[in-house]
Amino acid sequence: MKSFLVIGLGRFGLHLTRRLVELGNEVMVVDQDEEHVARMASVATAACVGDCRDEQVLAALGIRNFDVCFVCVRDDLQCSLEATNNLKELGAKCVVARADNENQIKFLKKIGADFVIHTEMDMAYRAAIRFSARNAFDYFELTPKYAVFEIETPIAWEGRTVLEVDVRRKYNVNILGVKSGDEIVPLLNPEYRFQPDAHLIVAGDKEAGIRLMDEEA
Repeated sequence: MKSFLVIGLGRFGLHLTRRLVELGNEVMVVDQDEEHVARMASVATAACVGDCRDEQVLAALGIRNFDVCFVCVRDDLQCSLEATNNLKELGAKCVVARADNENQIKFLKKIGADFVIHTEMDMAYRAAIRFSARNAFDYFELTPKYAVFEIETPIAWEGRTVLEVDVRRKYNVNILGVKSGDEIVPLLNPEYRFQPDAHLIVAGDKEAGIRLMDEEA
């Protein structure tokens, strides 16, 4: 379980809060709008009405106690910048800020945001990779160079073991597990023999993974 601070309760902030709570985390929410805060008071661990541009308001929350602070303010770049800057000055361990365009991404990174999320850009990039590949079912980018993929077993692998295919050396990825329905079974045995129509969870170099997704399945 981790402790999160979510600043801004627009649609993104609301969905983020609900999901974090569902995953068993402690979540405190802050927004200037009393109605938004009241709506989430029964969902979040704690809720506060306050102006995130006011450093004293944030200081009173004990910023250093949160594992991650999310700045989910939208349609107000100045507010987002001030909140992000205040969090960093107060010693926040990790600040994740939401952006609406590339200029905002640039400014938020300059003032110290550890990560910046552009929801439309991120989803568009993910969708482009997922639906342009021949045998991809899902794709998640961990870093600009590293990603996790869900793919169908390539035809050339069927009936062969992990060792025989020599996946790590030839493809520069690791097989994390085999997906069965909604369950993922970790793949620890190098003697596992690839089955037709099985979904594989692989992780590794992003470009290598994208090439692998285009293998004939």
